[in-house]
Amino acid sequence: MNKNKLYILLFVNCSIYLLSCQRVDPYKPDFRKPAKIKGMTLVWNDEFNTTGKPDPANWTYENGFVRNEELQWYQAENANCKKGVLLIEGRREKISNPGYAAGSSDWRSSREFAEYTSASINSAVLRQFQFGRFEVRARIDTASGAWPAIWTLGVSREWPSGGEIDIMEFYRWKGVPAILANFAWGTEERWVAKWDDLKKPFSDFTKNDPEWAKKFHIWRMDWDKDSIKIFLDDLLLNDVAVNDCVNPDGFNPFLQPHYILLNLAIGGNGGDPSKSYSPIKYEVDWVRVYQR
Repeated sequence: MNKNKLYILLFVNCSIYLLSCQRVDPYKPDFRKPAKIKGMTLVWNDEFNTTGKPDPANWTYENGFVRNEELQWYQAENANCKKGVLLIEGRREKISNPGYAAGSSDWRSSREFAEYTSASINSAVLRQFQFGRFEVRARIDTASGAWPAIWTLGVSREWPSGGEIDIMEFYRWKGVPAILANFAWGTEERWVAKWDDLKKPFSDFTKNDPEWAKKFHIWRMDWDKDSIKIFLDDLLLNDVAVNDCVNPDGFNPFLQPHYILLNLAIGGNGGDPSKSYSPIKYEVDWVRVYQR
């Protein structure tokens, strides 16, 4: 073999080796640097490659009973970074409700105890974005009772007039496990949303990959002044024209900055968690935001 052929062979073999090193194990966290995207700049990211609490420069916590008459008590203790992921745990544990009021008709104060705890973190005030590509790599728990989500809310106006984008939800729709991708905005009636939603049966994924729930997947939102598109592993799930999302007063909630929420609810649409294992785990590998 002449010298030129040897150099070519070595180059090819090294290239194959380097490419193989770039492959990501879908069962493990991805520790590579964020990908470069042509025509876009990475404006913010959190890789969760620390040990302990999520970065307080990026995230704050919801506390207590918050929404949808769910079962969990949200607390910071259930959100921790370890082994390259943000781990949110839904735990079966009984804690006292300090806001309990005997005889109250409000579901938040009528419960003397919470039977479950979990965590919900958000980037409100700290990190807000208008337009761009949002990518989240996560592994979701599909146990009965689990309701993990990746979503955004507008920085102004009360819900739903401020706009909601559900990049990912998993729960049971009429008893059937489903992946959801939704958009919501205001109507004439206070606290009643106009929805453009997508409910895709979870079986559509597991019939092709029985190991789907054991793997990390990438949820993506591409958002500009004209449209919002939501993808799962590059499969388009749902999209909407921004001009079709105007509140009755003329305000468009998707032409304003939004902030990011990551949470694991227990119960509610998630179903009955009483026979599921504890803790239920929701792992977020990284969150990245690119803009043009």
